[in-house]
Amino acid sequence: MLILISPAKTLDYQSPLATTRYTQPELLEYSQQLIGIARKLSAPQIGKLMSISDKLADLNATRFHDWHPDFTPQNARQAILAFKGDVYTGLQAETLTEDDFDFAQRHLRMLSGLYGVLRPLDLMQPYRLEMGIRLENPRGKDLYQFWGDTITEKLNQALRDQGDDIVINLASDEYFKSVKTPKLQGQLIKPVFLDEKNGKFKVISFLCEESPRPDESLHY
Repeated sequence: MLILISPAKTLDYQSPLATTRYTQPELLEYSQQLIGIARKLSAPQIGKLMSISDKLADLNATRFHDWHPDFTPQNARQAILAFKGDVYTGLQAETLTEDDFDFAQRHLRMLSGLYGVLRPLDLMQPYRLEMGIRLENPRGKDLYQFWGDTITEKLNQALRDQGDDIVINLASDEYFKSVKTPKLQGQLIKPVFLDEKNGKFKVISFLCEESPRPDESLHY
């Protein structure tokens, strides 16, 4: 079983680490290519491309400049502990045991505009590069064309290593679009969480992003 989730815009490189174990991202050669492209952009160009403030544009221009592929615990952090959005708040990774990290490392994958696919313990340096950004590159007009079949092939490899074929997609449409479903060698499951109110069921976006807690009014 593989569970797919999106990354988060908010990052945390300050909190105490729940584990000292780490692995290296498996697609760093691709990340280096994207960094090379991003470094050619000025801060104003980054701001326009990402629709972010001047302050955030300056920050991310600095991040692109400072990024280098020699990841260590001193300059990078495990992905599952670095991302801090609703999904990651729900995961409560800071409370996981070593056995929990082992399970997550086998079964959880984070889709990423810069790193392609991240395992929970993969080190990553801070960045912002959303999958839907139209960053022109040698392979095409955007990151979907840049990644091509690479992300799908990496997921298929993980499925083969597990001897399983179940893929549970909890990623956003923006990120899951990077997966070529016709080439995915697994049975795809996309849960839809509905909240009951006055006898009617509605999709609540926050519930779709956050791990639901058992509740008789929650159906899927």
